[in-house]
Amino acid sequence: MKLETLRDYLLQKKGTTEEMPFGPEVLVFKVLGKMFALVSWQATPLKISLKCDPMEALFLRDVYTAVTPGYHLDKRHWNTITLDGSVPEAELRRMMDDSYILVVQRLKKAERDTLLL
Repeated sequence: MKLETLRDYLLQKKGTTEEMPFGPEVLVFKVLGKMFALVSWQATPLKISLKCDPMEALFLRDVYTAVTPGYHLDKRHWNTITLDGSVPEAELRRMMDDSYILVVQRLKKAERDTLLL
């Protein structure tokens, strides 16, 4: 997946912003101020870190060699995926969707309600 496609997919999610709080090497995507995706956009190939259910995180690491524990993140709840083409695009999109949903579920009800408008 190319950077532009990745960015477009993440930014179409309601309430999402793109920031660079850790410097110019990492694009951080947040929903209402909470991180759900970090993209090492200068890496070749690209790398993306996504929040994940702990049991699923372990499963995905067993299935795909491109999926590793989150780089500089809580390795129990985050995976880093090297976008080398070995993870099918549909699976990658599902992982991005799941990360977004996990973060939204942890928002306050009033914040979640703003996403429904």
